[in-house]
Amino acid sequence: MSKKKKYYVVWKGKETGVFNSWNVCKKQITGFEGAQYKAFIDKTEAEKAFTKSYNDYKGKDTKKVVLSAAEKAKYGTPLLKSLSVDAACAGNPGKLEYRGVLTDSKKQVFIQGPFEKGTNNIGEFLALVHGIALLKSKKLNDLPIYSDSRIAMSWVKKKQCRTNVQFSAKNQDLLLLIKRAEKWLKENTYKNPILKWETKAWGEIPADFGRK
Repeated sequence: MSKKKKYYVVWKGKETGVFNSWNVCKKQITGFEGAQYKAFIDKTEAEKAFTKSYNDYKGKDTKKVVLSAAEKAKYGTPLLKSLSVDAACAGNPGKLEYRGVLTDSKKQVFIQGPFEKGTNNIGEFLALVHGIALLKSKKLNDLPIYSDSRIAMSWVKKKQCRTNVQFSAKNQDLLLLIKRAEKWLKENTYKNPILKWETKAWGEIPADFGRK
């Protein structure tokens, strides 16, 4: 049986944020006095926790998310006639890929990468913008787009990729892609609903790379 994927929130460390690898998290807290961190099995909960205080989660079991049938019912079911996007990143920063698939069939519509020195949040942002632009070009203005990243959704809403990644010659192509995405958002409008994929109720988003 494969281990469940975990997400690690670092409130105080060499670098702070949400990391999808224990090895990466460990580098941020090793040797850092007063480090504050916690493991989560749900990405949404981890991202939500990062916006709050470590004290809100201190002593709590954050590695178990089990919904009752009634709780799952509150989320309803996803709209199958939609586009789903996701990203995968080996390391933080590391090799980044992102893609979009049809939610109902999981047929891949686009894929980009790998890019060097990227992060999962950057990939989630670029995937959303790529999806929005693609649907607009095909005049599919009413088709919803699902993402499991609240951070990426907020960046798209603000029309800015608010990453702290340091750019150099190694990831210059990624920086140019981000700038192009931000420019597109500022110069275009769209009607597609951007919806949150509720992982804890529906399972992994169909665009997931399956590298847990």
